Amino acid sequence: MIQRILAAAAILCSAAAPTRAQEDAAAVFAKKTITVYIGNTAGGTYDLFGRLVARHLGRFIPGRPAVVAENMPGAGTLRAANFIYGAAPKDGTALGIVTETLAIEQALQNPAAQFDARKFTWIGRIGPSNAVHMMWRTSKVQSLEDARKHEAPLAGTGAGNVAEVVPALLNALLGTKFKIVRGYPAANEALLAMERGEVEGASSNWLTLKAAKADWLREGKVKVILQDLPARGRDLRDVPALGELGETPEARQIFSLYASMGAIGRAFFAAPGIPAINAKLLRDGFAAMTLDAEFLADAARMGADLDLAGGDELQRNVQNTLDVPAAVLDRARAIFAR
Repeated sequence: MIQRILAAAAILCSAAAPTRAQEDAAAVFAKKTITVYIGNTAGGTYDLFGRLVARHLGRFIPGRPAVVAENMPGAGTLRAANFIYGAAPKDGTALGIVTETLAIEQALQNPAAQFDARKFTWIGRIGPSNAVHMMWRTSKVQSLEDARKHEAPLAGTGAGNVAEVVPALLNALLGTKFKIVRGYPAANEALLAMERGEVEGASSNWLTLKAAKADWLREGKVKVILQDLPARGRDLRDVPALGELGETPEARQIFSLYASMGAIGRAFFAAPGIPAINAKLLRDGFAAMTLDAEFLADAARMGADLDLAGGDELQRNVQNTLDVPAAVLDRARAIFAR
């Protein structure tokens, strides 16, 4: 009789164990609020993807925490990265989505990059990064070759943003004559400045441009002259890609470095050093969310192109960026006077 009781007790304990584990997991984020800090102003792809995740992620994290989105623009989105690295709670309740160049800015010793990108807790990537550079139809510059002959003012959106970084590279390595007009908070303001005639060109994510400014493309108001990819994207077969540029081996290496930014893309991360269980719950929840029919339907309504990756893959991509040969980094630093 005693043996039967003990056996029954063991069965009950083994059955209860998963329940206790589930309860322990649920307690981590129960009754808490996760804030997604978006490093840019409203309306661009950082904002669109940040809010898409905020709408769905909570359903896939044990304890079903509330998830809210908050814009924190500044320093080409690096203000938000600095906040999460140094000041945000170290428990996974603060997530960020910022520029895909953050590891490069660290490698180039940008003084605005006050973080070590390797130490962030990388959660997952949701979307591609295909920044495009465009010119208004009245500009004399309608191609990169034109830009070698004529000066053209472009809207800059921060030292860590591709709107300033890529034109500076083009000027130094291809001999273009782009003039960067600094002070615009983000792509939306840059596009408006171009439309008003304050500048002749601007940069934006291709998703934002084709969704929010489809009439510009349809009516020929803008000409896309470059896409920041290793090779030409399927939508822009006639537009040069950053990864195919360069007239010397050194120039090609530098352009390839920046063309690889899409490997990070629109990615989400938390503060360094959060507990392992918190990181696992966030990563597992993020992965489950990306398979959910409701989430996928919401993304489709936005016209979002998804390009998914897990936290481990992102961690490797960041490390690869920071492992670039010193000679390449030295030349890039010289271009940006860092």
